[in-house]
Amino acid sequence: MNPDARETKEKVFAEVVAQLHEATEAKKCWPCGCLRQSLQTIDRVVPSAERSPELASALTAATASLLPVQYECLGCQVCYPAIAVNALSQMSGDSSLDICPTDAVEARAGWPPLPGNYTVLRYHAPVAVCTLTDDAISRTLSQQAGAAVAIIGTLNTENLGIERLIQNVLANPYIRFLVVCGTDSRQAIGHLPGQSLVALARHGLDKRSRIQEAHGKRPVIRNVDRAAVEYFRRTVEVIDLIGTNNLGTIQAMVQECSYRNPGSSEPFVSAENVSPISGYIPTKMVPDPGGYFVVYVDHHGGSLFLEHYKNTGFLDGVIQGHTAPELYTPAIERGWLSRLDHAAYLGRELTRAEHTLFTGEPFIQDAAPERADDSITTQGKGAAPCTKT
Repeated sequence: MNPDARETKEKVFAEVVAQLHEATEAKKCWPCGCLRQSLQTIDRVVPSAERSPELASALTAATASLLPVQYECLGCQVCYPAIAVNALSQMSGDSSLDICPTDAVEARAGWPPLPGNYTVLRYHAPVAVCTLTDDAISRTLSQQAGAAVAIIGTLNTENLGIERLIQNVLANPYIRFLVVCGTDSRQAIGHLPGQSLVALARHGLDKRSRIQEAHGKRPVIRNVDRAAVEYFRRTVEVIDLIGTNNLGTIQAMVQECSYRNPGSSEPFVSAENVSPISGYIPTKMVPDPGGYFVVYVDHHGGSLFLEHYKNTGFLDGVIQGHTAPELYTPAIERGWLSRLDHAAYLGRELTRAEHTLFTGEPFIQDAAPERADDSITTQGKGAAPCTKT
């Protein structure tokens, strides 16, 4: 080995050792997939016989610090394992060395199918919002979002993170817009997930499945097939508000997208979609072992009364109050409800009774849904048997 090459190798090894020491001292690195992946890469690229004693010691110490993976990548402002691997990449000229994990994750039933740092608001809404590395904006928007927003979440990596985002968005055909806002991660390692996501929407993938025009270090899509990526690009409009942290501006863009909503797209054939089912009324009455209720509205006294009867017809309790919660809360605590359909019916009837108490309208208690033709017609107090046969 010539002197220049030896000097370069020594400098690279020194940099790798320094970064591994930092990772070993940083508790956040211990359960992170970045450290585990980087150690595997270094072990593969640098044979044992070529390692300096310092490098061998640093690898041993870092490996001993590993904990079970809790997260794949945090998008840290300085990623010590990634800097170490980048140094080896520059020495070897191999720009394909792995830094951040890009393994597929196991899908689950329902929507969204893949886990992530997001808040689900509603399924039938046209806009998804990605706040990139800004958790604070994500939390605030989740509390203030209107009916146009389906999901709000963050994005920290330009590979695995984008893959999960695409799969979750495609699993909901009602999402037609993706607003990308907040601060991009302009770190030493150059994740730049926001810039990479917008580049994917504008330019797609090259033949090696790398995002064209992306500036991140590893913008490679490995776990989502090309057909899914292209369908995402065709059906979801990506709005570039990178660097925008103003809530008013973001909300205005969401509203504009809502006005332009073209309606749901055709479900992507490879995605697991949640399809609405038709509602129905039960055809067979199932009695509640706990008994049944009679609701009475005393307009003159300004009170509601809830009478509970055993299925034998024996009155075993009366609750008085002014609002629906004042009646159903003690009923639940007394164990008078043992079926969810019974509870749903009681909540509906008490809400109706509370409304008539304040409006002065007469209250007529309905029969249970499966006995819709058997409503009580006596004004004020009825004897609807809920789920009693």
